[in-house]
Amino acid sequence: MPRYRLILEYDGTPFVGWQVQALGASVQGRLTEAIRKFSGETVSLRGAGRTDAGVHALGQVAHFDLERAWPAETVRAAVNFHLKPDPIAILECTPASAEFDARFSAIARHYRYRILARPAPPVLDRDRVWWVPQSLSAAAMREAAAALVGRHDFTTFRAAGCQARSPVKTLDRLAVAATGDEIIIEASARSFLHNQVRSMVGSLKLVGEGKWRAGDLAAALAARDRAACGPVAPARGLYLVQVDYAP
Repeated sequence: MPRYRLILEYDGTPFVGWQVQALGASVQGRLTEAIRKFSGETVSLRGAGRTDAGVHALGQVAHFDLERAWPAETVRAAVNFHLKPDPIAILECTPASAEFDARFSAIARHYRYRILARPAPPVLDRDRVWWVPQSLSAAAMREAAAALVGRHDFTTFRAAGCQARSPVKTLDRLAVAATGDEIIIEASARSFLHNQVRSMVGSLKLVGEGKWRAGDLAAALAARDRAACGPVAPARGLYLVQVDYAP
């Protein structure tokens, strides 16, 4: 039974998230239906990251099996045809070994968060950035972010309904950079807790505003208490950029 690996791009705005849910359209559901229309088969589709409602992807990875073998390029073109007009596209489709699993084979996930800090609201990027109508100090945010890098108990930055068995995670990278009016925050780890990136970004925004200092963010982490977290950043500024696998 041939297995296919996909790299996907999507705008998460109209979806309830990656995962199929009882109400609303999901990325997983739309993609599964497009594969069925092409192949006549109802597949079990697994993604590398269960992005929430409104979260976007530049490099989501997924895999599925088909009974019949098709050229990978045929799969990509045909499924993209049947995805129209949904804002989802298969960028790459390649054959994969039977051992490959988009979720469990991943060794790193990379997320990007975009903040637009200016008085005027966004127009072209309205649903793709978090608009903050005042300037933020990227330097202060960068200094504070260093406290979160490494292996920690991230209970403070974990959604109440998170199903992970442990709040302990290793955050490999948390970078803050400014480009014009935009502040880009990039986070890398093998895996993340539910809402971890958006929770960290929301607290970093308080630092950028001058409401918190670097020590306040470190103290919030040490508290291991969800109540110590700043307001959670909205989903629209978050992107799953890339998922890494062993060669």
